[in-house]
Amino acid sequence: MRYSGFSVLLNGLRGQAGWKPIWRDPAPKPRYDVIIIGGGGHGLATAYYLARNHGITNVAVLERGYLGGGNVGRNTTIVRANYHIDGNTEFYSHSLKLWEGLEQELNYNVMMSQRGVINLAHSDGQMDFYARRGNAIRLQGDDAELLGRDEVRAAYPYLDHQNARFPIHGGLLQRRGGTARHDAVAWGFARGADTRGVDLIQNCEVTGFRIERGRVLGVETSRGSIMADKVGMSVAGRSSQVGQMAGLRLPIESHVLQAFVTEGLKPILPGVVTFGMGHFYISQSDKGGLVFGGDLDFYNSYAARGNLPMVEHVCEAGMAMMPMIGRARMLRSWGGIMDMTMDGSPIIDKTPVDGLFFNGGWCYGGFKATPASGWCFAHLIATGQPSRHATKLRMDRFETGHVLDEEGTGAQPNRH
Repeated sequence: MRYSGFSVLLNGLRGQAGWKPIWRDPAPKPRYDVIIIGGGGHGLATAYYLARNHGITNVAVLERGYLGGGNVGRNTTIVRANYHIDGNTEFYSHSLKLWEGLEQELNYNVMMSQRGVINLAHSDGQMDFYARRGNAIRLQGDDAELLGRDEVRAAYPYLDHQNARFPIHGGLLQRRGGTARHDAVAWGFARGADTRGVDLIQNCEVTGFRIERGRVLGVETSRGSIMADKVGMSVAGRSSQVGQMAGLRLPIESHVLQAFVTEGLKPILPGVVTFGMGHFYISQSDKGGLVFGGDLDFYNSYAARGNLPMVEHVCEAGMAMMPMIGRARMLRSWGGIMDMTMDGSPIIDKTPVDGLFFNGGWCYGGFKATPASGWCFAHLIATGQPSRHATKLRMDRFETGHVLDEEGTGAQPNRH
């Protein structure tokens, strides 16, 4: 079924009885050309682009729980392409371009809203850095505007512009950035992949790999052995655990990152605002809730929940940037398991095991990377060569020293 205004009207008149499930629930076949481990945004996008771009449809996506139950539904939904380091900047530029046509591509409403993203500057040094970053972004064809004090005050009058510790000097604005609905993105890619013949297999946990003579032959799962010519790992915060089953020691630590939402309010925020000095970022959902987050919880964990000291820390940063947020009632919080690399940048690469490919280490950038991650990982699996948008996202950079240190804080994932 193709979605349209007419189909919505027609099914409304028929008592909503004409809708069908948007993907099948197949039993796993004994063998596939490609297995993708992980039914989140990146895994589903990879399966979709394998079928769409490369004609590879004998594909299975294996998810231990339900589709979209991991990090793709546990984030603050921000989409942007204002990265600075060569290797990251062209990748996220490609991702934003894919975002802009994603709803038409998938025939699915992912609620992409290009309401703008502004990074606030709190010193002359930050303004100088944002000027360099903005120029680099513009040179590659993306938009960036450096705003001064008065321009930021006019656009965001409710911020604390005279904060003694963090006065606002200006900011870097990317108008094409914004937000999208995280679970709708997963559902859209799932529907698109299923329509092209991909098997989406839920409640199928991978428990081991079949490897002989240095080559992967398939996987062991809670639903039996499944063989494949190629296997792709895209399991976010579980990367180290799944990689260990294949004998891999990955340069990744897993940390908890919390997100929060308040009660529904009248429209306040026109876009996404980030507070660099306190590492706080906030937007407003279509339901009116303020959605915000901050730092990692600063300890290694595989638990999708956070701790109370970080709740206090994030709320303090929010109050420092926008004092009126203190009047809003916080409804709930949740935690995602962040796969943090040693330089804060992702990995899309082959592994030492022939036929086994890895996609992970997304740190804070996983959701905004979803379309390009799937595009580039599918290209790598299908051709054996990296996509031109991801040539530097190699795993061996940690051996050679050619790291992509976006934050300039060194190889310390707890500071990213």
